[in-house]
Amino acid sequence: MANQRLLPIKNGYNFRDLGGYPTIDGRTIKWRRIIRTGSLARLDKHDLQVLTSIPVTIDVDLRAPDEIKKAPDLVPASATYYHLPVLASDETDASHSDEEIAAQMQQPNNGYHHMLNVYHRMTTVDSAKQAYQKLFKLLLSNNDGALLFHCTAGKDRTGMASYLILSALGVKENIIMEDYLLTNIVTQEFRNQWLQEMRNNGASEELVNNRAALASVSPDYLNTAITNIKKNYGNINRYLTDYLEITPAEIKKLQELYLD
Repeated sequence: MANQRLLPIKNGYNFRDLGGYPTIDGRTIKWRRIIRTGSLARLDKHDLQVLTSIPVTIDVDLRAPDEIKKAPDLVPASATYYHLPVLASDETDASHSDEEIAAQMQQPNNGYHHMLNVYHRMTTVDSAKQAYQKLFKLLLSNNDGALLFHCTAGKDRTGMASYLILSALGVKENIIMEDYLLTNIVTQEFRNQWLQEMRNNGASEELVNNRAALASVSPDYLNTAITNIKKNYGNINRYLTDYLEITPAEIKKLQELYLD
């Protein structure tokens, strides 16, 4: 099923359909209705046609303003674009150069601990709350076609959004984690080549390891967010209703829209 959910995008990576996942009550998520991806900045005509043929009707960009300025979305003709910045700047470092990372990531495990902090912040900062609230409003408004949401690498801000959406639809936490970790599988070749190039160019092993931590996902990252949610709200359902202010009626409507 992992191959089935990968979209045939040539000039982007981590383009995945969330369809087919089972829910606790025995239903499944509809195919071609919710899509998570990495950046849309380098798509060609073929790639855009793939998204238009689905059709993608809503393009939600979770990146910070500086990322968008550097690499604006190429929006499918079928879609309306929405900018919902989860963080004020790219705290995930997905859009930063090796030189920028080297200036702050020379100590062992800097990258790992940095990502733990990012995931904690994504459950608490106002910008993330507002972005995810608006994302759910767009999901509720999308009666036809697919809603696509993305950041730069399609793994952290996008991964957090996937956790919230799949939870609201009733998917078990272990299945959500499997989807989250699928990023490491579908981007492995790209990441390995990139990290080897860093070594070939003389980067220290500390920098390569920190870059690897920033460029991948870990159960520890998402579990940091989950632990913080459970500590403050008891469970994900109360986080959705009490913190993100999604009503039980809206959750029921989401399930009617996106589940078979």
